[in-house]
Amino acid sequence: MRRAQVIVVLLIVVFIFHCGEHISGPETSETRELTVTEKHLVESGNDFSLKLFRELNKDEIGENMFISPLSVSYALGMTLNGAVGTTYDAMAKTLELQGMSIEEINKSYQSLMKLLTTLDPKVIFEIANSIWYREGFHVEKEFIDVNKEFFNALVRALNFNDPASVDIINGWVTEKTHGLIEEVIDEIDPATIMFLINALYFKGTWLYEFDPDDTKPATFYQDGGSETEVQMMSQRAEFLYYASDQFQAIDLPYGSEKFSMTVFLPRIGIKVDDLISQMNDQTWSNWIHVFPKEKQEVNLYLPRFTIEYEKSIREVLISLGMGIAFTGAADFSNINRNGGLFISDVNHFTYVKVDEEGTEAAAVTVVEIRVASVGSPIMRIDRPFFFVIRENQNDTILFMGKVMNPVA
Repeated sequence: MRRAQVIVVLLIVVFIFHCGEHISGPETSETRELTVTEKHLVESGNDFSLKLFRELNKDEIGENMFISPLSVSYALGMTLNGAVGTTYDAMAKTLELQGMSIEEINKSYQSLMKLLTTLDPKVIFEIANSIWYREGFHVEKEFIDVNKEFFNALVRALNFNDPASVDIINGWVTEKTHGLIEEVIDEIDPATIMFLINALYFKGTWLYEFDPDDTKPATFYQDGGSETEVQMMSQRAEFLYYASDQFQAIDLPYGSEKFSMTVFLPRIGIKVDDLISQMNDQTWSNWIHVFPKEKQEVNLYLPRFTIEYEKSIREVLISLGMGIAFTGAADFSNINRNGGLFISDVNHFTYVKVDEEGTEAAAVTVVEIRVASVGSPIMRIDRPFFFVIRENQNDTILFMGKVMNPVA
């Protein structure tokens, strides 16, 4: 492993939010204390973030990765309001929300959303939620009302048979991510009855910006000995910095220091994937609280980079314990009393750009809910098919055919 293990920046971009104990030094304005339930939600969210990041990384060894566990949490938090019984329990446990009532969970999501989006006037941080459901499908009023009230969700019925529905949903995503993410669905399956979507947008200017004149071509050393030329930014400034026998770490504040990027650089001989595999609530707490309280002067070199990432996190969520939600045994009767609903997929889309000015990032999480073969099935014959004309008493086949183009 070569010395330029800055690749960890591509993997760990942490928008750290701590009330009361924040590693980026003195606050420029007062931040209110979180309530007990809000603190529980933050702690639960961090636990979920670490295990989600760790599990996803198992499939991304040696590859760039950028995720927003907060976006996933908000999308699944909306969905949680539709779950009942063991489905609810499995989802709550996966999200590390056990021990909280659904009322406490919803209120904490609501207040945390308001707090995060108004925390730093010098940083843009936006959270948007929406629910789109098939026109004519009955959705329980309480499910709609609770997501409107606590998640400020836009709720809208669409004719999913009309291709324009795809453009409407993608248009909402494009608007809420300021054009960074433009397409999250390309078609709607006939069995799909609902999409629950969270979108995040972040734009932060470094407290200490890099001078573009100091950005120079440099070599970036990858695993296996290969090399890549990058545009390496540099500056000499005072930061919170820590070094151990495992890694170097630096905290790069944005705006009024309410948000920051914390970068971990593994020591030579330690692979970044091995470091990530150690991440849990205890190691994270140890790592993040070892920073000294005083800043020190550091010569910092950081490559400019842009990452676009897209992944279905269905299998990871199943491995984390909420498998029942993806099966016919799921119970989302708080969405529709007729039953038969299950989560077919959870897709995650992210974008991040880091340059001399700061960081711009966006994330979208799409929870797709379908109806199983119970109640009223949907059969939309809009692709090639074959057919049989037969005599029913003796099952005598009279004709057989295949239709590739009905208007040929």
